[in-house]
Formats: sequence, C-alpha cells, structure tokens
Amino acid sequence: MGTPLDSREDQVVEVLDRLYEEYPDPTISLDFSNRLELLFAVVLSAQCTDERVNEVTAELFEKYRTPEDYATASEEQLAEDIYGITFHNSKASYLKESAQILIDEHDGEVPDTMAALTDLPGVGRKTANVVLQHGHDLTEGIVVDTHVRRISRRLGLTEEETPGKIERDLMTIVPEEDWKEYTHLLIEHGRATCTARNPDCSDCVLEDICPSSKLDHEVDLASGEAW
Repeated sequence: MGTPLDSREDQVVEVLDRLYEEYPDPTISLDFSNRLELLFAVVLSAQCTDERVNEVTAELFEKYRTPEDYATASEEQLAEDIYGITFHNSKASYLKESAQILIDEHDGEVPDTMAALTDLPGVGRKTANVVLQHGHDLTEGIVVDTHVRRISRRLGLTEEETPGKIERDLMTIVPEEDWKEYTHLLIEHGRATCTARNPDCSDCVLEDICPSSKLDHEVDLASGEAW
C-alpha cells in the first residue's frame, strides 16, 4: 500500500505535478467545432463512451447545423440519427427540447451561465461545467465524471460519494487554476493506468503516494522506510 502525503492539499499538488509530467497535453476527447456541437456532444456522452459519441456525431453534425434544424426534426428521426448512443430515445427528446429553448430564450445561442445551462433538458452540473470550460472559457467548478470520482477516492483526496459532494470537496483542495485540467488529467490516467477493474499499480506514477495501491511494500525495520 502506498503512503499518502501529510495533507490532502500536499497530496493533490503532488498528484497534479506528476500527472502534468505524464500527460503534458490533456484535453477533451469529444469532437466539436462550435458551442452547440459541444453542448449536444456532452449531452450524448452521458453513460456512453466518447469514442462512440464521436462516431455518431460525425454524421449528426453534418446533418444538423443550427438549433432550428434540431427543433424542426421529429424525435423519431433524431432518435434514428443517434441510434447506438445509450438511451437514444430520451436523448433525442433532450436535443429537440433544448434546441427550442435556445431559440426561444437565448436567441439561438448556447448560454454562458450555470443556471441557464442546467435549465436545459438532460444538462446537469457536470455537463454545464464542460460547456462553460470548453465553450466559453469559464471555469466555475470541477467536472466529476466516473474517472474523477474513482481516482480521487482511491488517492484519498475525498471520501464523498456523490458527484456534487465530490466536486465541492475537491474545490477546497485543488488550486482553482487547475480545476479544468484536473479532470482531463484524471481521465487520461483512468483510461491508461488506473482503470476501474484492474488498475495497473506497478506502472502508475502515483503508486507510492496512493493509499489504495495493491502493491506490497517491503519495510526496512531499522529505518521504518519502505523500499
């Protein structure tokens, strides 16, 4: 078992330093070219892989260019066009309804506030954070997806369980200037090494400071130090 640092603040700084070195260019993995595409790509990504979303949106974004295109399409047609996405019927409804709200209340533009975004169907705080960060260059919080939840808990950075509580807890220890990249660093690490079922602790740059490490450490009884 690895040995965490003295405080969560020290722990998170060390985690960030090591992950920035390991993944120097962390970024969002969804494909989009404007704010509308970003919004809808993130909505579609709920409980679905980014790779699958990118496959579907490659054609979707060619066919639907404006909120009006989505609003005037039937839900049945939209559902067919996003078939293969998890919960495609529900998400087709989200796209159509959201597009109409954008037209009616926001002049066809994607809003730039947490309140307005979370008023859209299918948009929670996580999705809104992504849109604000990557669509408007505004960072109001930390995006907590499955990787962020899993690894933050494994590292002992939080003991909270729900995304909302985890986000609030992390915001007290992660430097604000790192809120955006924290998510992408942990996603990269979660995909490459710290997977859900079989984390590769032997090849992990955080292993020696991770309280959840599966590796056994020999202890020098004279010094009390692991080696």
